[in-house]
Amino acid sequence: MDAETDRKPGALTGRRPTLSVAPMLDWSDRHCRYLHRLLSRRAVLYTEMVTTGALLHGDVVRHLRFNIEEHPVALQLGGSEPAALAQSARLGAGWGYDEVNLNCGCPSERVQRGAFGACLMAEPALVADGVKAMRDAVAIPVTVKHRIGIDAMEDYGFVRDFVGTVAEAGCETFIVHARNAWLKGLSPKDNRDIPPLRYGVVQQLKRDFPSLGFHVNGGITTDAQVGEQLEKVDGVMVGREAYHNPWWLASWDARYFGDTQRPVTRESIEEAMVGYMEREAVAHGTPWYAIARHMLGLRNGLPGARRWRQVWSDHRLKTEPARKVLAVARGLDEAAWRLPEAARS
Repeated sequence: MDAETDRKPGALTGRRPTLSVAPMLDWSDRHCRYLHRLLSRRAVLYTEMVTTGALLHGDVVRHLRFNIEEHPVALQLGGSEPAALAQSARLGAGWGYDEVNLNCGCPSERVQRGAFGACLMAEPALVADGVKAMRDAVAIPVTVKHRIGIDAMEDYGFVRDFVGTVAEAGCETFIVHARNAWLKGLSPKDNRDIPPLRYGVVQQLKRDFPSLGFHVNGGITTDAQVGEQLEKVDGVMVGREAYHNPWWLASWDARYFGDTQRPVTRESIEEAMVGYMEREAVAHGTPWYAIARHMLGLRNGLPGARRWRQVWSDHRLKTEPARKVLAVARGLDEAAWRLPEAARS
């Protein structure tokens, strides 16, 4: 069921959950989020960044449609003009999103040309105006995701003053990627790896602003790291590791939210995803491979995982129904999939 036909009130009330999956361009679409929700009922899921221009002048349904099962789900916006942000936030709230998040962390040159993303950290008053406009427009939480600095600037006072100014506009939760954003000289990929992680900056922000919520993001890949961070800040946002190793999410509800461990298996998740592929094909004409690409990490580390990935990503099977591909992936229909040995190596 899509949110366009069954929109419910925001699910985030009171204290925010402690774990979330980051907005990831080209990755965290509604199909990816459906998979992640099958694995964790409690983690907050974020959309890819959607620009205000795309919403106000483009295909709103394509950008905002999501599955009702995804709650709690947050809409991340890219933009800098307060009126456009307010109108876009209003659209998001109307569609049933549980939170609106403003992107002040993306360092790509394309985003900079649009005068938003990480370059907004140099204009905290403008960010504050945007936050206030969105808060005035919607009743759901308005949050900000940002870096700890831009370019070579490592002065703690820079990010402290940014947070202070934006907090005065009513932002109560900050999601902090604990790296600087280099606006020139590094690609978006390099910006996720080369600037050093400085978790201590996020922890200092929490000490200086104890009444605000701070969620740390960047380079977190293990339960040990999550546990260490949750002793010092309010939450953890996981990015690439959640995408490449989604099975990790299956342990989150019991470990971090105190829920009873659910008897899910990789096989049951795969089966549920095939059912979703079939529904999407009927409802929206979505090809199964547009969905399957997000679950290729589901069997990471298990015997046979490589062959399983090859089946679900084999272009020769694109015309077959998803349930037949499932049978091939499970070795139940080998006749439908004959690769020469050279192609398997």
